[in-house]
Amino acid sequence: MYRLIDFKRDKLNIPGKVESIEYDPNRSAFISLIKYRDGEKRYILAPMSLKLNQAVISSDKQVDILPGNAMPLRYIPLGTVIHNIEVRKNKGGQLVRAAGMGAQILAKEGDYAQLRLPSSEIRKIHLDCQATIGQIGNVDHANISIGKAGRNRWRGKRPHVRGTAMNPVDHPHGGGEGKAKGGRNPVSPTGKPTKGYRTRRNKRTQSYIIRRRSK
Repeated sequence: MYRLIDFKRDKLNIPGKVESIEYDPNRSAFISLIKYRDGEKRYILAPMSLKLNQAVISSDKQVDILPGNAMPLRYIPLGTVIHNIEVRKNKGGQLVRAAGMGAQILAKEGDYAQLRLPSSEIRKIHLDCQATIGQIGNVDHANISIGKAGRNRWRGKRPHVRGTAMNPVDHPHGGGEGKAKGGRNPVSPTGKPTKGYRTRRNKRTQSYIIRRRSK
């Protein structure tokens, strides 16, 4: 069953306690069940060093800088590591939600904060957007060895055939006598370059990116 995660953190100024920290088959991060003082329970992404029975709170004002607490960027000090960051106010967290991820607040200028994202991109986010304190837990997720092809099949990942093993009708790299190397830059089956080719077309938000992730 799908676990509904509270990415919006819109239960404001009502303290809650961590009831459990659980595995979630739908994501790489662990999740924790929060029981609020009014009796409601919600799942949130579990940051590192979040403990059972620890108090967490989400607020539109300044609260303690502790893992799991959520507040607008304007109240979070520079240098703090954060996750589950909103791109638009009240839309819910969209950035930095995978296991082991964390963004850092580098500066605040005018109405915007400058964040360094895990991809090394530096981006402007409005100060009224909310974020959660801490780095997401389950850091060792990246070190897991799948071990066998069957385990990827359980996840719905089917075999991936190389373009050079195909016929020219099926792929631009296909055909040739013997094991041909292709003789052209790597491309997708439709002919799009696959290494270093920029596919971003959203000029409207271009001004928010201070430094691109690609070096």
